[in-house]
Amino acid sequence: MLVAVGLGEVSPVVSGLVYCAVIETCYGTYHLQRAKEWTRALGRWCDDQSGLAPFRGQCLVHRAQMLQLEGDWSQAMDLARLALQRLSDPPGQPAMGMALYEQGELHRLRGEFAEAEAAYRAAGRYGQEVQPGLALLRLRQGDTAAAVAGILRGLGEASNLDRPRMLAAHTEIVLATGDVAAARRSADELEALTRTQDAPALTAMADHAQGAVLLAEGDPCGALARLRRSGRHWRDLGAPYERARVRVLQGRCCAALGDDDEARLEFDSAASIFHGLHALPDLRELRVPALANARNGLTPREIQVLRAVATGRTNRAIAHEFVISEKTVARHLSNIFTKLDVSSRAAATAYAYEHRLL
Repeated sequence: MLVAVGLGEVSPVVSGLVYCAVIETCYGTYHLQRAKEWTRALGRWCDDQSGLAPFRGQCLVHRAQMLQLEGDWSQAMDLARLALQRLSDPPGQPAMGMALYEQGELHRLRGEFAEAEAAYRAAGRYGQEVQPGLALLRLRQGDTAAAVAGILRGLGEASNLDRPRMLAAHTEIVLATGDVAAARRSADELEALTRTQDAPALTAMADHAQGAVLLAEGDPCGALARLRRSGRHWRDLGAPYERARVRVLQGRCCAALGDDDEARLEFDSAASIFHGLHALPDLRELRVPALANARNGLTPREIQVLRAVATGRTNRAIAHEFVISEKTVARHLSNIFTKLDVSSRAAATAYAYEHRLL
């Protein structure tokens, strides 16, 4: 059938269905290089099929997913929005949910939490599964109870194709709550899946999860080996954001092993990628544990607030981001100004840049 599609021997409708099915299978089974190749082929095919709006819209969603993986988030968002336009007529097309979920993912990664929630909720109305994205959003918002409840529900209903992503997210979420035993179970299940499926992206996810759990279990040396292997896979797949997240954990491993120079190199490399991607949540959280006892005396929360100030956020925006009151933000800022001996947000921002807190 694939040969017939490539030779143009079947109808456009059948060709569109085959392209979409193959891409969804490659993406769902974590064969991302093949998904990239078929997405490019679908794009070329769609360019010649002006009358098949549904396929052109779904093609744009797949392109957006690949661009997100490759780190071109701005273009990915543009394509997701264009996909929504093309899928809106006729109304009710299932791919609308996919496009909205993709928008939610991009908003979440960029720290646009209100927009992410709206997109996830809209996706849900089209029947799209909103996990693990919504649970990861709740984690970023500090609502760990909702994050755990959401990801457990998602795991309970997950198909075989969706389960690895759910397991990876569950590992991350429960580690944030301190439940290392639950994280170990999910990481081990995720690793078991790699024994039945040869997919570099799946292996990268499993190694990332194992590295994070090993670090939490007090084995930074063992964690570092798994994380470096994960990083190599993400590098080969051309996935800068995922690789940067791994490098943050590598830095924490190096810090735990007493190698502060290597830790700083890992953190700086990750920060550079996060800055280029405009991944503000990751950028704000980066290195807080290592800097908690810095000479400036700032607490981890004060460092988070300082970094948010340095990105130009208002007190109200910071309060919404960290789920605290504006009064609490103002108190943190007062403490920051006192400890840094500065008198303005601009001076505090200059300090953050000078001392490489961003």
